[in-house]
Parts: sequence; structure tokens; C-alpha cells
Amino acid sequence: MASYDVIVIGAGPGGYVAAIRCAQLGLKTACVEGRETLGGTCLNVGCIPSKALLHATHQLHEAEHNFATMGLKGKSPSVDWKQMQAYKQDVVDQNTKGIEFLFKKNKIDWLKGWGSIPETGKVKVGDEVHEAKSIIVATGSVPSSLPGIEIDEKTVVTSTGALSLAKTPKKMVVIGAGVIGLEMGSVYARLGAEVTVVEFLDHITPGMDPEVQRTLQRILKKQGMEFIMGAAVQGVETKGGKATVTYKLRKDDSEATVDTDVVLVATGRKAYTDGLGLADLGVEMTDRGQVKTDSHWATNVKGIYAIGDAITGPMLAHKAEDEGMAVAEVIAGKHGHVNYGVIPGVIYTHPEVSSVGETEDTLKKAGRAYKVGKFSFMGNARAKAIFAAEGFVKILADKETDRILGAHIIGPAAGDLIHEICVAMEFGASAQDLALTCHAHPTYSEAVREAALACGDGPIHA
Repeated sequence: MASYDVIVIGAGPGGYVAAIRCAQLGLKTACVEGRETLGGTCLNVGCIPSKALLHATHQLHEAEHNFATMGLKGKSPSVDWKQMQAYKQDVVDQNTKGIEFLFKKNKIDWLKGWGSIPETGKVKVGDEVHEAKSIIVATGSVPSSLPGIEIDEKTVVTSTGALSLAKTPKKMVVIGAGVIGLEMGSVYARLGAEVTVVEFLDHITPGMDPEVQRTLQRILKKQGMEFIMGAAVQGVETKGGKATVTYKLRKDDSEATVDTDVVLVATGRKAYTDGLGLADLGVEMTDRGQVKTDSHWATNVKGIYAIGDAITGPMLAHKAEDEGMAVAEVIAGKHGHVNYGVIPGVIYTHPEVSSVGETEDTLKKAGRAYKVGKFSFMGNARAKAIFAAEGFVKILADKETDRILGAHIIGPAAGDLIHEICVAMEFGASAQDLALTCHAHPTYSEAVREAALACGDGPIHA
């Protein structure tokens, strides 16, 4: 029986970061992981492989639509799907092997297998039981489905199956217009599939700024994606490698069907804590099946902590990483902190979408007085040069103090641009602070400065 200061269950972004930080703080650490590779859903079948396919298919889109305008003449590239899959896998392998190297570097033991907690202070992996003063549950999440839909990961797939289809389909139906659905839908639309998105709500990307929602949907429609909004999926029937999706429109209860080659079920994710034995230990759970924790990520059972998708909050890899570092600090007797008001969200379509902090809706509901500074990428020289001038930067600031409360970007490199606003918010900066900061020309980031200027006397280039 091995004895540790900390055992982390799960080696996803939250778990492996927690393990590394614990080791850095001098704690003897082990991490339990049942996959053949480290990195969890994100590195293996989530964030990383999807970005590889998004990048590859964006290059194809550029070749088909913009190369000739730039004087790059010739036949558009053909798609070698097998090679694209190999490229995707190579990207995944580089990242997962990188985590393995970091474990060795930090002297973290990888306990290979699926873990359970038979009693406080003990973690069972296979037939072996290990002791730990502290246990961190970082088991992540799994795709959630709808009643009556049977996933086979061939014709009816989750995001996992969508990353590794045997061939590119001619038709695809995406159930759910959230981040995963739109990203994977974009990949296959660029590859020539007829993509139809079926969404229960009347708008895409729930929780996002309404203006961003409308703009993104308009642009994606222009790229060839179809949207059926306000539609409740009734079921999916498969026959002979094809599928039929039945849905009912909420506005009039009329029923309709759509035939397709592949159905991607992208209706969100749910916390995964099966087999841990938490119920037997008396660990409190939320009504949504997540582990209940206090402000220090501790459960009601002494010595057991939880982070990431297994607890409440946005299911984002970087949120899990922040919590992983913070809980390590707490266990080591230091002060761990996560600013939940400054966690950015990104959608990696083209254009990208990013947001942080408050939306106009949340500010209105709270009765807060605010002002809006907005700037279109049409006024940004760099964006125009690369055919990416659709979209805008919107900054929300307190009407009295000018303090930045939130920001929403749709446009080129939005996922990177949001971070200067995150830093500004972390320091309690005003829109004027951002507006007075010199930004290099010509860069996309000038649009951020112009939006900040728009919170005051007005932008220069609009």
C-alpha cells in the first residue's frame, strides 16, 4: 500500500494541473487515470482534436473562397480524410505525451486504472488500495443525450464519434446549437456536408450576448449551415446506416422529419462521478448530479475535494485548471483563489466568438446602469486584409465609474483578444484605462481599443 499526501482522481485539465501544482508545493502526489493516455476528454477527444480539424478545414475554406482573390491561382486542394485524421491524432499525441513528461518531471505517480474511494483517506485502483491525506475528485463530464435517442458513435454520435467518423457525410443533423454543435457542424460544413442544426431554443449559443448570437447565426447561415430553431427533437430512427430525426416546432406543435447520414447529439454534458462510491461515503451532491463543494472546493466529507466539470460552474477546461491550482494551494495550507467573474468563454468557429463577465441581459436583470462601447471590424485594416471584417467588439462598462463589467467579441482571433480585457477586469480597470493604452498598428487588437474609446467620447475609426 502506497501512501501519498494527495491523490487526484482524473487526469484531465483540472486533475493533471492540480497534481502538478501539488507536486510543486512539495506534496507527494499521485494521479489516477484509466485512459491509455493522460489529458482527459479535452486533450484526447475534445478541445484539442476539434481545434486541429477546425484549423485544417479553415485552410480548405480559405483555399476555396479567398486564395484566387489574393492571386493564389490553381486547383483547390482535395481532402484526404485519412491523412487529416492522422494529423489530428498526431496533435493529440504530442499533447498527451507532454503531460506524461510533466508527470515524470514533477515526480507524480500515474496510478493506471479507474479509481474509487472505499473510505476516507483511501483510493482503490484495480486491486490495490492507496492511502492519501487528501483526495481530489477531478473526474470531469460526459456527453448528455435526450430520451429515446440511442448513441452508436457511427450514425448517431456524440462529439467523440464526430471527431473520428469513417468518412465525411453528405448530410449531418446537429441536435443542439451550443459550442460543440456549432464547432463540429462548421468542420463538416467546410468539408462539403449539408449541415442542419436543430435547436430547442429560439437562439443559438445559450447565455451569450444576443447581438453576438444573431450575428454568428447569420454568418454561419451564409457559410451554408441551416438552422431549425424552436424545435423539440422527438426521436431519432436509424436504418441501413442512415437516420431520420423527428422534431416538433414549439410555436405550433407541428411535427416534421429530416433525413441524414449522421446525427450529432450536442445537447450538453453532465458530471461524471460513476463508480467513485461518493454516495456510500455520504458526499453531498447537487440536484444536477454534481459534487457539492464549499468556497475552498472541499466536500462535506473531510479530506475529499472536487473541481472542474464534476462541480457547479461552466464546464470549461481553463475553469478546471484554475480550480486545480487553487485547491492545491488550499491543501498546501496557502490561499487558493478563483475569480469566477473573469472566466472567458470561446467558440472556435470562423469567426471566433469570445466573452467574459456580464452581458447586457444580466446587467438589466440586476438593474445596473451601464454603457456600451462597440466597434466593428469593418473599421479594422488588418481584419479587412484577411477577409475577416464581419463582427465587432463590445465592451460593457459601469455608467458611473467606467469600470469594465464585461466584453463580447465576434471576429478574427476573438479567443485571444478577449484576454487583455480579462487582465483589465482582474485589475479593476476602467474602459478609459484600456483606451489610453497604446495598441500596435495594424493589429486586430486595435478594435478592442476602439471599443474602449467608444465607452467615452467615441472611437476614432468609425
